[in-house]
Order: sequence, then structure tokens, then C-alpha cells
Amino acid sequence: MHFSFGIDCLLRDNELQRALNGRRVALLGHPASVTIELSHSVDALMQSPIKLTALLGPQHGIRGEKQDNMVESADEVDPTYKLPVFSLYGQNRRLTEEMAQRFDVLLVDLQDAGCRVYTYITTLFYLIEDCAKFKKELWVLDRPNPAGRPVEGLTLLAGNESFVGAAQIPMRHGLTMGEAASWYRRHNGFDVELNIVVMRDYDPVMGPGHGWPGELPWVNPSPNLATLNAARVYSGTVLLEGTTLSEGRGTTRPLECVGAPDLSIGQILPLMQQLSPEWVQGCCLRPCYFEPMFHKHKGTRCAGMQIHTDCGWYRHELFKPFRLVALFLKALRTVHPDYTVWRDFAYEYETGRLPIDIINGGSTLRQWVDDSSAAVADLEKLLLQDEAEWRGASSTYHLYGTS
Repeated sequence: MHFSFGIDCLLRDNELQRALNGRRVALLGHPASVTIELSHSVDALMQSPIKLTALLGPQHGIRGEKQDNMVESADEVDPTYKLPVFSLYGQNRRLTEEMAQRFDVLLVDLQDAGCRVYTYITTLFYLIEDCAKFKKELWVLDRPNPAGRPVEGLTLLAGNESFVGAAQIPMRHGLTMGEAASWYRRHNGFDVELNIVVMRDYDPVMGPGHGWPGELPWVNPSPNLATLNAARVYSGTVLLEGTTLSEGRGTTRPLECVGAPDLSIGQILPLMQQLSPEWVQGCCLRPCYFEPMFHKHKGTRCAGMQIHTDCGWYRHELFKPFRLVALFLKALRTVHPDYTVWRDFAYEYETGRLPIDIINGGSTLRQWVDDSSAAVADLEKLLLQDEAEWRGASSTYHLYGTS
């Protein structure tokens, strides 16, 4: 047995293909929608008996060319196959009647990062609702969760939903897209025909990938998620999108290097170790300097740290990226008590809340960082409660492994 993506299993299974005979099929994909041989799913499906009639693209575009957040993609026509390409990150975030009229079955083939904020899972959740509305069938061609099974982070609080948080789940949810789709449909009671094309020979806990099969190359699912290391740390470093600090955009290591021009990193890193050695386990933190070529602090040298999980220090079960970055912000606030940490600007088109609260799914993290009397143990208590509840609620939907 050898590992296969959901798309590979569909292309090799005559019975699955017969279920699509005579039906109009649309595909939602992006650059990481590839077969095990690295052929794009669009090309592979066009060479199969399956009749593609439309394509859809998520944030960053079906080709992944849009570099930053809030950079929209327009509808277009695929230059090779002359199929309509509808953008779900442009004028519309959801299916329209025009889109729905083009297909009977929608295939979703997106590589996720295992994080609530990564917008592909939001698009999936929206599509479950929309396919129920338009009476369309939805198939998820499943893919690995590169962050693996660990669950971490605060659960999004009711009333804090957004495009970077469509459901009350923790930051690092521990599910594949197929598993998450099954949970979302059942949890919300949507009447939609949902078919998960499961991967073959996938073990979400096996090392060294711990969620990402070791023999697989990494294809960027979005422009700034350039490595497996970035995918592992993303559930923490994405928080910095809500701050004045650079999350490394504009460098060769986005979402792996974090910092700002005026940080005393030589004081911050030792203080993190002092405040909570448990929260910095499982990785190597290296002080570094970088100068972004674009985005925050463009052209200015930043002092910061790089988080390494691509080394012998990596311990999958001990590594807690959400806690790590929360601790980084806490230490920064202690070393620089008057530092302007929180960024105030439109984030994913929302203006009524601070971006950090939108990203975190509530104000809890920000208030903890800013409260000089709040200890690590205070946040740890909240985290453990939310994580335990989600493990209990989500484990029923596991399709792979024994954990």
C-alpha cells in the first residue's frame, strides 16, 4: 500500500467515477490540488471520464497568484480548457445561483493548514450551507492535515464569527478537511448529500511528518505558506497578523520569522523561557534579523525570532504554536510595556473589531497579554478546558488512525 490523496482514489476507483456518470461536475481547487504524481487535479480530471463543467477558486486564486490578504480574484475563463472559473474570494464569498446552475456535483480539493484562521476551511463550511440551499451534492477529496492531530488554542466565542473563523472550534482543530466537513454538517444539521473520498494509507500521527506523509513534496497552498515548517507554526504566528509586528511577509520565510525594528529580542527570548519553559518545548527558537521587501516594516531591519520545527529539536506532541506566540506577546509586553502591539485596521473587510480579536475569535488573548497581573496559568486553564471539550466533540469524526 502507498499513500494516495483523495483525488488519486477518485481517479482509480471505477465505482466512484460511475457515480458521477452523466453528471455535471465542478471543482474547487488551488495550486496544491495535485495528484501524487504532482499533476494538477484539473488536468487529471479532464483526462478522465468525469465531465468538468466549471472551476472555482478560493482566496489567493485558483492559481494561487494573489500574494496578500484582501486581494480579490475576478471570475475568468480557464485559458486551456475554456471552462468558467468562478472566484469565491472576489465579488462573492458564497455560491451564487449562476454558479450553482453550472454543476450537479461539487468536488472540493483544497490543501488545508489545520488552522481555524486559514480561510479554506471557512470556504468549505460556507459551501456545505450553500450546497444544502441549492440542493447540490458535495464531495470532499480529502488531503492531509500538516499540523496533525494535536488540538490547541482557544475556541472561537459565539458572536465572533468571521471569514477567518466560521465555527466555534479551537485555533488548531486536528481534523482533515473531510473530517471537518462531516462535523460541520452534523453539528449544524444541514441537509446536504456529502461524500468524503478518503485518502489511502494515511496515518495522521506517524513520524517524521506527524500528519504530513514523509515522502510527499510540499506545494504551497497559498503564497506565504511555503514550507511544512510554516504550516506547523501557522496556528501561532498567524496571530501576528493582528499586531504591528511583522509575521515575516516580504521575506523568504513568511510565518516562520517574526519580529519588529525596535524589539529587545535578547531580553524577550530568555523571559519566555523563564515565564513558561513548557510553552517553548518541541522546537528551536533562534534569534534572527530580517528586512521585509514588502508588507509591514518594508525596508527596515527587524529583530525577532525564527521558529524551527525542521530539525532534531522538534517534538510533535510537545510543540504548542498558539501558546508559544501568546508567550512571545506576553514577554514583549513585559519588556516593552508601552509598545503599540495591536494593529487597528480593516481585517478581512471587518472594521468594528480589532484584528487580533477577529483572529483569536474573541478578546480573551488580547486581555491576557495586556493584563500585567494575568499569569501563564490563567491562560493555560482556559486552553485546557477548550481543548478537552473539542477533543471529545471531534474525535467521533476521525477517519484515520487510532488516536
